[in-house]
Amino acid sequence: MEGRPITAVSQTNGLATKMSDRSSLVPSMHFPTGAREAFAMEFGRFLDQADTVAQSEQLFDLLSNFALNLDCPWIAYGPPTLDQRFLNPIRRDPPIMLNYPDGWQERYLEMGYDRIDPIIKTSRQRTSAFRWSDVYKDANTTEQERRVLDEAATFGLRSGISVPLHGPQGRVAIMSFAQCMDHGFPNRAVTYLELAALHFHLRHAELSHLVRTEGSPELSSREIECILWAARGKTSWEIATIIGISINTVNFHIRNVMRKLDTGSRTVAAIRAVNIGIVEP
Repeated sequence: MEGRPITAVSQTNGLATKMSDRSSLVPSMHFPTGAREAFAMEFGRFLDQADTVAQSEQLFDLLSNFALNLDCPWIAYGPPTLDQRFLNPIRRDPPIMLNYPDGWQERYLEMGYDRIDPIIKTSRQRTSAFRWSDVYKDANTTEQERRVLDEAATFGLRSGISVPLHGPQGRVAIMSFAQCMDHGFPNRAVTYLELAALHFHLRHAELSHLVRTEGSPELSSREIECILWAARGKTSWEIATIIGISINTVNFHIRNVMRKLDTGSRTVAAIRAVNIGIVEP
């Protein structure tokens, strides 16, 4: 995608691109004047810094820090199905980037919650940011779908908003922001987070050719082979059969990958290995 990211944001919203106009992206709502000015300053700082980074991971860190100003320690960005890239490696969906608790990531994949996640369903139907609480209370949300949100809350994701990011050919990415509290999101906070998500999405598109970051952990060829098959959903027994080594040796290599990628879960390790370009699914 061509052009400076702030230009893309401004074009989307029909606004001028002057640096002095950046705070005008956010309409006046009901925050105290001091807080309103502070948030506007933080938003402008996020836009400025996002222009200078060279890697998507740095961009994600900037967005994470900005979201903390609005009491959102958890954020997630990616296609609506977490294992979609594993199933169709030809399609160039956005990579998954998230800092959700490892336990919830593993539970989500283990239970196949992508098939019943009401946030995914709503994101395909909406074009603007929405609160999870509104989805939960919607009469069209089933009890089974509500269970996904109830269980997320037990891992600390008690309330949140999601921003659908629709693209060409029916593609959609979702940016979600979550809190560990139930006090909800004021309208101004939703607006800030939606604009920040859009800016991230457009800027990330410019950086998407940088698949692998400098300083990614080095894996041996056997470790890469084992985590590749793990990313494709194979068990240790299946991997051992495919590549002709013992189950214990497979588990040894996968534990090494988990250690190098700093996670206690083989599922999360597989996701991270794909996301930073160590393996291609």
